[in-house]
Amino acid sequence: MALIKIVRRKNKQRKDGTAPLAVRISKDYKTNYFFTGQYVLEKDWDKIRGKVKSTHPNHKKLNNFLMGKLIEANGIYLDTKDKVTPIQVKQRLKGARGSKSFFNVASERIKLKYERGTFSVAKSELSILFNMEEFLNLRANDDKDTIINEIKERRRSRVSKGRKSEFSFMDSIQYFSKNKSLKFQDIDVRFIERYKTFCSVYLGQRTRTITNQLIFIRTVFNIAIKEGIVDSKYYPFAGEKEKIRIGTSHKIGLTVGEIEKIEDLVLESGTSIWHTRNVWLLAFYFAGIRISDVVKLKWSDFKNDRLFYVMGKNDKPLSLKIPEKAKPILNVYKEERNQGYVFPFLNGVDPKDSESIFVKTRNATKLFNKYLKRIAEQCGLEKNLSNHIARHSFGNIAGDRIHPLMLQKLYRHSDLKTTLNYQANFIHREADEALDRVVNF
Repeated sequence: MALIKIVRRKNKQRKDGTAPLAVRISKDYKTNYFFTGQYVLEKDWDKIRGKVKSTHPNHKKLNNFLMGKLIEANGIYLDTKDKVTPIQVKQRLKGARGSKSFFNVASERIKLKYERGTFSVAKSELSILFNMEEFLNLRANDDKDTIINEIKERRRSRVSKGRKSEFSFMDSIQYFSKNKSLKFQDIDVRFIERYKTFCSVYLGQRTRTITNQLIFIRTVFNIAIKEGIVDSKYYPFAGEKEKIRIGTSHKIGLTVGEIEKIEDLVLESGTSIWHTRNVWLLAFYFAGIRISDVVKLKWSDFKNDRLFYVMGKNDKPLSLKIPEKAKPILNVYKEERNQGYVFPFLNGVDPKDSESIFVKTRNATKLFNKYLKRIAEQCGLEKNLSNHIARHSFGNIAGDRIHPLMLQKLYRHSDLKTTLNYQANFIHREADEALDRVVNF
């Protein structure tokens, strides 16, 4: 059981000699203080009994108020079925509406992601906060096209200021950390439905993008409940309320013949489109390694005709032999060395500056998608050629010819079920044969 007591925090004494009264909550060597907003002089405080002395003109009212806070704090421990920490009790004492807004809690999470170097997650989650702010400021009576153009212009302005170092990522974090415009209790089922509509109509987002935003909102809500900032009864994703459903989409990979067209395409050496083709093929040759990881490959990652590689998404290590088709590409770049990197896209970047590496890598992958469209046109491919289709293409050609456990290793999946679900996109033989048996009788 927690030890709960009213104390006078003399270390926070003001110039007039008064110090704040607080509910001290101690449990398992953890202590937190909930400040009551009341101040008394040392001469008016009985620290043994935890009460205001009769020398204070309002001692009866103050003691009744303090007793109410003690009863409330003890009641939180008695009423809850789950274990609660001192900080959770403190937050619940602040009231059901909590002391922090959604933006406050969300910005704290994003800041931690940023400081840990998970820049892609931090930046995508920050963009969600800007989307939610646009939603809150929506003037529904305005013309739809006008609203869309204004949103785009504000986004362009933020990007421009960021590139000119006029407004940094941390400035945005600081902005939202002070934004109290959205309380957790405001995010109910109706709010979520309206927000989904806003994302679709005004932001032009697809279902999966909207779902990712709901997952983020749910994550922040769970953090707030765990920390006692908001009561679980306000959770909009519980029971029969809002259910997040992650839809599935068709994953289409290239065939062997289509891969060969890309391999045989004649391109001028050293051009951006030439580099793009080489990076994409290397990603395919190494079992669909992510393009962002290919960009960051170093010559030190290659030893004894093997690639020793750590997947950027989940930090999982893997060792693969260098396929024969990959060797000519590597040999072309070996002469340049590119400051230790295989490809030239990270030249001039401080290897210790993880954010600059992220930015350069992101810019390179955007460039690739642009030139992959040109490669598809020149090869006469009707499929959408993108960075990630290298992974799909490996899965498509692998089909059901490679044991799932081996594919799990090659894909760096934590769960075999993930591999089976992923590979199901490319295994059609049994379904095709069943269809033939019925139709082609």
